[in-house]
Amino acid sequence: MHIVLVGLNHTSAPVCLREKLAINGANLHSALEQLRRANGRGVMLYEGVVLSTCNRTEVYATCDEAENGYLSLIEFLCLNRQLASEEFSAALYRKRDSEAARHLIRVACGLDSMVMGEPQVLGQVTAAYQAALAGRSCGAVLSALFQHAIRAGKRAHSETAISRHAVTVPSVAATLAEQIAGSLQGRVVLVMGAGEMGELAVRTMISRGASSIIVANRTYDRALALARELGGEAMTFERQVEALIRADIVITATDAPHVILTRSKVAQAMAHRPERPLVIVDIAVPRDTEPAVAEIDGVYLFDIDDLQSVADENLEARLRELPRVEAIANQETEAFMCWFETLEVVPTISDFRQWAEKVKAAELEKALRRLGRLDEREREVVRVLAHRLMNKFLHQPTVRLKQQALEGQGHHYANAIRELFGLGLRDCGINQIEEQDIVRQPEEKQS
Repeated sequence: MHIVLVGLNHTSAPVCLREKLAINGANLHSALEQLRRANGRGVMLYEGVVLSTCNRTEVYATCDEAENGYLSLIEFLCLNRQLASEEFSAALYRKRDSEAARHLIRVACGLDSMVMGEPQVLGQVTAAYQAALAGRSCGAVLSALFQHAIRAGKRAHSETAISRHAVTVPSVAATLAEQIAGSLQGRVVLVMGAGEMGELAVRTMISRGASSIIVANRTYDRALALARELGGEAMTFERQVEALIRADIVITATDAPHVILTRSKVAQAMAHRPERPLVIVDIAVPRDTEPAVAEIDGVYLFDIDDLQSVADENLEARLRELPRVEAIANQETEAFMCWFETLEVVPTISDFRQWAEKVKAAELEKALRRLGRLDEREREVVRVLAHRLMNKFLHQPTVRLKQQALEGQGHHYANAIRELFGLGLRDCGINQIEEQDIVRQPEEKQS
Protein backbone atom coordinates (compact mmCIF):
# COMPACT_ATOMS: atom_id res chain seq x y z
CA MET A 1 0.00 0.00 0.00
CA HIS A 2 1.13 3.55 -0.70
CA ILE A 3 0.29 6.99 0.63
CA VAL A 4 -0.10 9.43 -2.25
CA LEU A 5 -0.46 13.20 -2.30
CA VAL A 6 -1.49 15.50 -5.12
CA GLY A 7 -1.60 19.23 -4.49
CA LEU A 8 -0.62 22.79 -5.26
CA ASN A 9 0.25 25.73 -3.04
CA HIS A 10 1.33 29.37 -3.03
CA THR A 11 4.76 28.47 -4.41
CA SER A 12 3.48 26.42 -7.35
CA ALA A 13 0.32 28.32 -8.34
CA PRO A 14 -0.96 31.92 -8.20
CA VAL A 15 -4.16 32.76 -6.34
CA CYS A 16 -6.16 32.89 -9.59
CA LEU A 17 -5.47 29.16 -10.00
CA ARG A 18 -5.60 28.20 -6.31
CA GLU A 19 -9.09 29.62 -5.99
CA LYS A 20 -10.32 27.36 -8.79
CA LEU A 21 -9.11 24.28 -6.88
CA ALA A 22 -10.26 25.43 -3.43
CA ILE A 23 -12.53 22.95 -1.65
CA ASN A 24 -13.94 24.43 1.52
CA GLY A 25 -17.09 25.33 3.39
CA ALA A 26 -20.19 23.49 2.25
CA ASN A 27 -18.27 21.90 -0.64
CA LEU A 28 -15.95 19.89 1.61
CA HIS A 29 -18.51 17.34 2.80
CA SER A 30 -19.65 16.46 -0.72
CA ALA A 31 -16.02 16.39 -1.92
CA LEU A 32 -15.08 13.85 0.75
CA GLU A 33 -18.07 11.71 -0.22
CA GLN A 34 -16.97 11.90 -3.85
CA LEU A 35 -13.39 11.07 -2.88
CA ARG A 36 -14.55 7.98 -0.98
CA ARG A 37 -15.98 6.65 -4.22
CA ALA A 38 -13.18 7.82 -6.54
CA ASN A 39 -11.95 4.39 -7.55
CA GLY A 40 -10.97 3.76 -11.15
CA ARG A 41 -8.17 2.80 -13.54
CA GLY A 42 -7.92 -0.52 -11.71
CA VAL A 43 -6.94 1.20 -8.45
CA MET A 44 -8.76 1.48 -5.14
CA LEU A 45 -8.43 4.58 -2.99
CA TYR A 46 -8.94 3.19 0.49
CA GLU A 47 -8.77 6.47 2.42
CA GLY A 48 -8.78 10.16 1.58
CA VAL A 49 -8.33 13.56 3.24
CA VAL A 50 -8.68 17.00 1.63
CA LEU A 51 -6.62 19.89 3.03
CA SER A 52 -7.71 23.18 1.46
CA THR A 53 -6.64 26.60 2.78
CA CYS A 54 -6.01 30.02 1.28
CA ASN A 55 -2.52 28.86 0.33
CA ARG A 56 -3.03 25.25 -0.75
CA THR A 57 -5.30 22.48 -1.93
CA GLU A 58 -3.93 19.01 -1.21
CA VAL A 59 -5.53 15.58 -1.42
CA TYR A 60 -4.05 12.65 0.51
CA ALA A 61 -5.06 9.04 -0.17
CA THR A 62 -3.94 5.45 0.31
CA CYS A 63 -3.91 3.00 -2.58
CA ASP A 64 -2.15 -0.11 -3.85
CA GLU A 65 -0.53 1.44 -6.92
CA ALA A 66 0.97 4.92 -6.65
CA GLU A 67 0.99 6.11 -10.29
CA ASN A 68 -2.63 5.17 -10.86
CA GLY A 69 -3.42 6.67 -7.47
CA TYR A 70 -2.08 10.01 -8.67
CA LEU A 71 -4.26 9.78 -11.78
CA SER A 72 -7.34 8.95 -9.72
CA LEU A 73 -6.77 11.99 -7.50
CA ILE A 74 -6.31 14.27 -10.51
CA GLU A 75 -9.55 12.88 -11.99
CA PHE A 76 -11.24 13.57 -8.66
CA LEU A 77 -10.09 17.22 -8.76
CA CYS A 78 -11.25 17.56 -12.37
CA LEU A 79 -14.71 16.23 -11.57
CA ASN A 80 -15.12 18.05 -8.29
CA ARG A 81 -13.95 21.43 -9.54
CA GLN A 82 -15.26 20.92 -13.10
CA LEU A 83 -11.90 21.70 -14.66
CA ALA A 84 -9.80 20.10 -17.38
CA SER A 85 -6.56 18.67 -16.02
CA GLU A 86 -4.61 20.84 -18.48
CA GLU A 87 -5.73 23.90 -16.54
CA PHE A 88 -3.85 22.94 -13.36
CA SER A 89 -1.70 19.82 -13.83
CA ALA A 90 1.50 21.81 -14.49
CA ALA A 91 1.20 23.40 -11.03
CA LEU A 92 0.66 20.12 -9.18
CA TYR A 93 3.21 18.36 -7.03
CA ARG A 94 2.97 14.62 -6.51
CA LYS A 95 4.45 12.89 -3.47
CA ARG A 96 4.28 9.37 -2.08
CA ASP A 97 4.98 7.50 1.14
CA SER A 98 7.76 9.17 3.17
CA GLU A 99 7.79 12.29 0.96
CA ALA A 100 4.03 12.71 1.37
CA ALA A 101 4.27 12.12 5.13
CA ARG A 102 7.11 14.56 5.60
CA HIS A 103 5.33 17.19 3.48
CA LEU A 104 2.18 17.08 5.63
CA ILE A 105 4.19 17.17 8.85
CA ARG A 106 6.13 20.21 7.62
CA VAL A 107 2.85 21.88 6.65
CA ALA A 108 1.48 21.35 10.18
CA CYS A 109 4.68 22.85 11.63
CA GLY A 110 4.23 26.00 9.54
CA LEU A 111 7.33 25.30 7.43
CA ASP A 112 5.47 25.30 4.11
CA SER A 113 3.35 28.41 4.76
CA MET A 114 3.51 31.76 3.03
CA VAL A 115 4.23 33.17 6.49
CA MET A 116 6.73 30.69 7.93
CA GLY A 117 5.69 29.46 11.36
CA GLU A 118 2.18 30.91 11.26
CA PRO A 119 0.00 29.05 13.77
CA GLN A 120 -3.33 29.01 11.88
CA VAL A 121 -2.27 26.17 9.57
CA LEU A 122 -2.13 23.69 12.47
CA GLY A 123 -5.80 24.36 13.13
CA GLN A 124 -6.55 23.93 9.44
CA VAL A 125 -4.75 20.56 9.34
CA THR A 126 -6.70 19.47 12.42
CA ALA A 127 -9.99 20.62 10.88
CA ALA A 128 -9.25 18.73 7.63
CA TYR A 129 -8.56 15.54 9.61
CA GLN A 130 -11.73 15.94 11.70
CA ALA A 131 -13.82 16.55 8.57
CA ALA A 132 -12.44 13.37 6.97
CA LEU A 133 -13.21 11.38 10.13
CA ALA A 134 -16.75 12.76 10.16
CA GLY A 135 -17.10 11.97 6.45
CA ARG A 136 -15.83 8.39 7.00
CA SER A 137 -13.12 8.84 4.37
CA CYS A 138 -10.17 8.56 6.77
CA GLY A 139 -8.95 5.19 8.07
CA ALA A 140 -6.09 3.82 10.14
CA VAL A 141 -3.16 4.93 7.95
CA LEU A 142 -4.14 8.55 7.31
CA SER A 143 -5.39 8.85 10.90
CA ALA A 144 -1.94 7.87 12.13
CA LEU A 145 -0.27 10.25 9.68
CA PHE A 146 -2.44 13.25 10.60
CA GLN A 147 -2.03 12.53 14.31
CA HIS A 148 1.76 12.59 13.89
CA ALA A 149 1.45 15.84 11.89
CA ILE A 150 -0.73 17.49 14.53
CA ARG A 151 1.64 16.38 17.29
CA ALA A 152 4.60 17.78 15.32
CA GLY A 153 2.81 21.11 14.87
CA LYS A 154 2.08 21.35 18.60
CA ARG A 155 5.69 20.49 19.41
CA ALA A 156 6.98 23.11 16.97
CA HIS A 157 4.95 25.82 18.69
CA SER A 158 5.71 24.68 22.26
CA GLU A 159 9.36 23.58 21.95
CA THR A 160 10.63 26.33 19.62
CA ALA A 161 10.07 30.05 19.18
CA ILE A 162 9.06 29.86 15.52
CA SER A 163 5.47 30.96 16.11
CA ARG A 164 6.51 33.69 18.55
CA HIS A 165 8.61 35.27 15.84
CA ALA A 166 6.01 34.73 13.13
CA VAL A 167 3.61 37.24 11.71
CA THR A 168 0.21 35.87 10.81
CA VAL A 169 -1.79 36.45 7.64
CA PRO A 170 -4.18 38.80 9.53
CA SER A 171 -1.27 40.79 10.98
CA VAL A 172 0.33 41.05 7.54
CA ALA A 173 -3.01 42.31 6.19
CA ALA A 174 -3.04 45.00 8.90
CA THR A 175 0.54 46.02 8.11
CA LEU A 176 -0.30 46.29 4.42
CA ALA A 177 -3.31 48.46 5.21
CA GLU A 178 -1.11 50.72 7.37
CA GLN A 179 1.38 51.15 4.55
CA ILE A 180 -1.35 52.63 2.35
CA ALA A 181 -3.74 54.29 4.80
CA GLY A 182 -1.21 55.37 7.41
CA SER A 183 -2.10 55.09 11.08
CA LEU A 184 -5.20 53.02 11.83
CA GLN A 185 -6.13 55.38 14.64
CA GLY A 186 -9.76 56.41 14.15
CA ARG A 187 -10.15 54.42 10.92
CA VAL A 188 -13.37 52.62 10.02
CA VAL A 189 -12.71 48.94 9.29
CA LEU A 190 -15.20 46.78 7.43
CA VAL A 191 -14.69 43.02 7.74
CA MET A 192 -16.65 40.87 5.33
CA GLY A 193 -17.06 37.38 6.74
CA ALA A 194 -17.59 36.41 10.38
CA GLY A 195 -15.20 33.43 10.38
CA GLU A 196 -11.91 32.92 12.20
CA MET A 197 -9.62 34.69 9.73
CA GLY A 198 -11.91 37.73 9.52
CA GLU A 199 -12.13 37.93 13.30
CA LEU A 200 -8.35 37.64 13.71
CA ALA A 201 -7.79 40.35 11.10
CA VAL A 202 -10.17 42.83 12.69
CA ARG A 203 -8.82 42.14 16.20
CA THR A 204 -5.36 42.96 14.85
CA MET A 205 -6.75 46.21 13.40
CA ILE A 206 -8.27 47.10 16.77
CA SER A 207 -4.96 46.42 18.55
CA ARG A 208 -3.34 48.94 16.18
CA GLY A 209 -5.85 51.72 16.83
CA ALA A 210 -8.93 51.08 14.70
CA SER A 211 -11.95 52.11 16.76
CA SER A 212 -14.94 51.77 14.45
CA ILE A 213 -15.78 48.25 13.24
CA ILE A 214 -18.44 47.05 10.80
CA VAL A 215 -19.01 43.30 10.46
CA ALA A 216 -20.83 42.19 7.31
CA ASN A 217 -21.89 38.60 6.77
CA ARG A 218 -24.32 36.60 4.66
CA THR A 219 -26.32 35.79 7.78
CA TYR A 220 -27.10 38.65 10.14
CA ASP A 221 -27.01 36.56 13.33
CA ARG A 222 -23.37 35.58 12.85
CA ALA A 223 -22.44 39.17 11.99
CA LEU A 224 -24.24 40.40 15.11
CA ALA A 225 -22.54 37.87 17.39
CA LEU A 226 -19.05 38.92 16.23
CA ALA A 227 -19.93 42.64 16.19
CA ARG A 228 -21.06 42.46 19.82
CA GLU A 229 -17.77 40.77 20.76
CA LEU A 230 -15.77 43.47 19.00
CA GLY A 231 -17.93 46.41 20.00
CA GLY A 232 -18.91 47.02 16.39
CA GLU A 233 -21.91 47.21 14.11
CA ALA A 234 -23.49 44.30 12.18
CA MET A 235 -24.78 44.28 8.60
CA THR A 236 -25.68 41.79 5.92
CA PHE A 237 -24.03 41.76 2.50
CA GLU A 238 -27.10 43.49 1.05
CA ARG A 239 -25.95 46.73 2.73
CA GLN A 240 -22.40 46.54 1.44
CA VAL A 241 -22.56 49.78 -0.57
CA GLU A 242 -23.55 51.69 2.57
CA ALA A 243 -20.70 50.02 4.46
CA LEU A 244 -18.19 50.73 1.67
CA ILE A 245 -19.09 54.42 1.70
CA ARG A 246 -18.19 54.62 5.40
CA ALA A 247 -15.14 52.32 5.48
CA ASP A 248 -11.48 53.26 5.16
CA ILE A 249 -10.21 49.68 5.14
CA VAL A 250 -11.98 46.52 4.01
CA ILE A 251 -10.89 43.00 4.97
CA THR A 252 -12.65 40.25 3.04
CA ALA A 253 -12.41 36.71 4.43
CA THR A 254 -15.50 34.73 3.49
CA ASP A 255 -15.68 31.14 2.27
CA ALA A 256 -18.10 32.08 -0.51
CA PRO A 257 -17.48 30.27 -3.82
CA HIS A 258 -18.20 33.46 -5.78
CA VAL A 259 -17.28 37.16 -5.80
CA ILE A 260 -18.82 39.32 -3.05
CA LEU A 261 -17.37 42.72 -3.97
CA THR A 262 -18.03 43.57 -7.59
CA ARG A 263 -16.63 46.44 -9.62
CA SER A 264 -20.07 48.05 -9.98
CA LYS A 265 -20.79 47.98 -6.22
CA VAL A 266 -17.40 49.44 -5.29
CA ALA A 267 -17.64 52.08 -8.02
CA GLN A 268 -21.10 53.02 -6.75
CA ALA A 269 -19.71 53.50 -3.25
CA MET A 270 -16.66 55.47 -4.43
CA ALA A 271 -18.89 57.91 -6.26
CA HIS A 272 -20.10 59.06 -2.82
CA ARG A 273 -16.56 59.43 -1.39
CA PRO A 274 -14.21 60.42 -4.23
CA GLU A 275 -11.85 62.32 -1.91
CA ARG A 276 -11.19 59.33 0.39
CA PRO A 277 -9.09 56.33 -0.69
CA LEU A 278 -10.30 52.82 0.05
CA VAL A 279 -7.93 49.96 0.93
CA ILE A 280 -9.25 46.45 0.28
CA VAL A 281 -7.25 43.46 1.51
CA ASP A 282 -8.76 40.22 0.21
CA ILE A 283 -7.43 37.25 2.19
CA ALA A 284 -10.06 34.80 0.92
CA VAL A 285 -9.50 31.91 -1.49
CA PRO A 286 -11.49 31.87 -3.73
CA ARG A 287 -11.16 35.64 -3.83
CA ASP A 288 -14.09 37.73 -2.61
CA THR A 289 -13.24 40.74 -4.76
CA GLU A 290 -13.53 41.08 -8.51
CA PRO A 291 -10.02 41.91 -9.86
CA ALA A 292 -11.42 44.79 -11.95
CA VAL A 293 -12.06 46.67 -8.68
CA ALA A 294 -8.37 47.65 -8.79
CA GLU A 295 -9.11 49.79 -11.87
CA ILE A 296 -11.31 52.21 -9.87
CA ASP A 297 -9.64 55.51 -8.93
CA GLY A 298 -8.84 55.75 -5.25
CA VAL A 299 -9.11 52.01 -4.60
CA TYR A 300 -6.08 49.98 -3.50
CA LEU A 301 -6.74 46.25 -3.85
CA PHE A 302 -4.48 43.52 -2.46
CA ASP A 303 -5.00 39.76 -2.48
CA ILE A 304 -3.39 36.94 -0.52
CA ASP A 305 -0.35 36.77 -2.82
CA ASP A 306 0.43 40.45 -2.21
CA LEU A 307 1.06 39.71 1.45
CA GLN A 308 4.30 37.81 0.75
CA SER A 309 6.65 40.81 0.69
CA VAL A 310 5.34 42.08 4.02
CA ALA A 311 5.58 38.61 5.53
CA ASP A 312 9.27 38.38 4.63
CA GLU A 313 10.22 41.35 6.83
CA ASN A 314 10.48 39.23 9.99
CA LEU A 315 11.95 36.21 8.22
CA GLU A 316 15.42 36.33 9.79
CA ALA A 317 14.18 35.66 13.33
CA ARG A 318 12.07 32.73 12.16
CA LEU A 319 14.91 31.25 10.12
CA ARG A 320 16.98 30.88 13.29
CA GLU A 321 14.36 28.44 14.58
CA LEU A 322 14.26 26.48 11.33
CA PRO A 323 16.79 23.71 12.25
CA ARG A 324 14.93 22.91 15.49
CA VAL A 325 11.56 22.72 13.77
CA GLU A 326 12.97 20.63 10.92
CA ALA A 327 14.39 18.23 13.52
CA ILE A 328 10.91 17.83 15.04
CA ALA A 329 9.44 17.24 11.59
CA ASN A 330 12.08 14.62 10.86
CA GLN A 331 11.48 12.83 14.17
CA GLU A 332 7.72 12.61 13.63
CA THR A 333 8.17 11.53 10.00
CA GLU A 334 10.58 8.77 11.02
CA ALA A 335 8.25 7.59 13.80
CA PHE A 336 5.29 7.41 11.44
CA MET A 337 7.23 5.66 8.67
CA CYS A 338 8.54 3.03 11.11
CA TRP A 339 4.92 2.22 11.93
CA PHE A 340 3.78 2.37 8.30
CA GLU A 341 6.57 0.22 6.88
CA THR A 342 5.95 -2.58 9.37
CA LEU A 343 2.29 -2.84 8.34
CA GLU A 344 3.10 -5.35 5.61
CA VAL A 345 4.03 -7.96 8.22
CA VAL A 346 1.06 -7.27 10.51
CA PRO A 347 -1.08 -10.14 9.09
CA THR A 348 1.75 -12.64 9.62
CA ILE A 349 2.46 -11.46 13.16
CA SER A 350 -1.26 -11.68 13.93
CA ASP A 351 -1.54 -15.20 12.49
CA PHE A 352 1.68 -16.26 14.26
CA ARG A 353 0.34 -15.09 17.62
CA GLN A 354 -3.02 -16.78 17.02
CA TRP A 355 -1.22 -20.06 16.21
CA ALA A 356 0.89 -19.75 19.37
CA GLU A 357 -2.18 -18.95 21.49
CA LYS A 358 -3.94 -22.09 20.25
CA VAL A 359 -0.87 -24.26 20.97
CA LYS A 360 -0.52 -22.70 24.43
CA ALA A 361 -4.21 -23.18 25.26
CA ALA A 362 -4.19 -26.84 24.17
CA GLU A 363 -0.98 -27.73 26.01
CA LEU A 364 -2.04 -25.80 29.11
CA GLU A 365 -5.31 -27.70 29.29
CA LYS A 366 -3.48 -31.06 29.03
CA ALA A 367 -0.95 -30.09 31.71
CA LEU A 368 -3.63 -28.95 34.15
CA ARG A 369 -5.56 -32.21 33.69
CA ARG A 370 -2.43 -34.29 34.40
CA LEU A 371 -1.50 -32.28 37.47
CA GLY A 372 -4.78 -33.24 39.12
CA ARG A 373 -5.98 -31.37 42.15
CA LEU A 374 -4.37 -27.94 42.27
CA ASP A 375 -5.71 -24.97 44.17
CA GLU A 376 -6.48 -21.76 42.25
CA ARG A 377 -3.17 -20.13 43.15
CA GLU A 378 -1.21 -23.10 41.83
CA ARG A 379 -3.26 -23.22 38.63
CA GLU A 380 -2.61 -19.49 38.12
CA VAL A 381 1.16 -20.05 38.48
CA VAL A 382 0.99 -22.64 35.68
CA ARG A 383 -1.07 -20.32 33.45
CA VAL A 384 1.38 -17.42 33.96
CA LEU A 385 4.32 -19.73 33.19
CA ALA A 386 2.70 -20.83 29.92
CA HIS A 387 1.87 -17.25 28.95
CA ARG A 388 5.37 -15.99 29.69
CA LEU A 389 7.00 -18.82 27.79
CA MET A 390 4.84 -18.07 24.77
CA ASN A 391 5.69 -14.34 24.88
CA LYS A 392 9.39 -15.08 25.26
CA PHE A 393 9.22 -17.41 22.27
CA LEU A 394 7.37 -14.87 20.10
CA HIS A 395 9.32 -11.76 21.07
CA GLN A 396 12.52 -12.19 19.06
CA PRO A 397 10.85 -13.42 15.82
CA THR A 398 8.39 -10.51 16.02
CA VAL A 399 11.14 -7.93 16.53
CA ARG A 400 13.23 -9.40 13.73
CA LEU A 401 10.29 -9.55 11.36
CA LYS A 402 9.51 -5.85 11.95
CA GLN A 403 13.17 -4.98 11.48
CA GLN A 404 13.26 -6.83 8.17
CA ALA A 405 10.14 -4.95 7.09
CA LEU A 406 11.94 -1.66 7.76
CA GLU A 407 14.79 -2.91 5.55
CA GLY A 408 12.42 -3.87 2.73
CA GLN A 409 12.64 -7.64 3.27
CA GLY A 410 9.47 -8.17 5.27
CA HIS A 411 7.60 -9.98 2.53
CA HIS A 412 10.26 -12.73 2.22
CA TYR A 413 10.60 -13.28 5.97
CA ALA A 414 6.82 -13.30 6.47
CA ASN A 415 6.47 -16.07 3.88
CA ALA A 416 9.30 -18.00 5.57
CA ILE A 417 7.52 -17.89 8.94
CA ARG A 418 4.30 -19.03 7.31
CA GLU A 419 6.12 -21.99 5.74
CA LEU A 420 8.01 -22.95 8.91
CA PHE A 421 4.96 -22.85 11.17
CA GLY A 422 2.37 -24.06 8.69
CA LEU A 423 0.36 -20.84 8.74
CA GLY A 424 -0.59 -21.14 5.07
CA LEU A 425 1.25 -19.35 2.30
CA ARG A 426 -0.48 -16.36 0.79
CA ASP A 427 0.30 -12.84 -0.34
CA CYS A 428 1.67 -11.24 2.81
CA GLY A 429 1.82 -7.76 1.35
CA ILE A 430 0.33 -4.63 2.80
CA ASN A 431 -2.96 -5.17 1.00
CA GLN A 432 -3.62 -8.23 3.19
CA ILE A 433 -3.99 -6.17 6.37
CA GLU A 434 -7.30 -6.79 8.09
CA GLU A 435 -10.17 -4.38 8.71
CA GLN A 436 -8.84 -3.31 12.10
CA ASP A 437 -5.63 -2.07 10.45
CA ILE A 438 -7.05 -0.37 7.35
CA VAL A 439 -10.57 1.01 7.64
CA ARG A 440 -12.46 0.60 4.39
CA GLN A 441 -16.03 1.64 3.80
CA PRO A 442 -18.47 -1.25 3.17
CA GLU A 443 -19.49 -0.04 -0.25
CA GLU A 444 -15.88 0.12 -1.35
CA LYS A 445 -15.25 -3.59 -0.84
CA GLN A 446 -15.15 -5.53 -4.03
CA SER A 447 -15.40 -9.25 -4.58
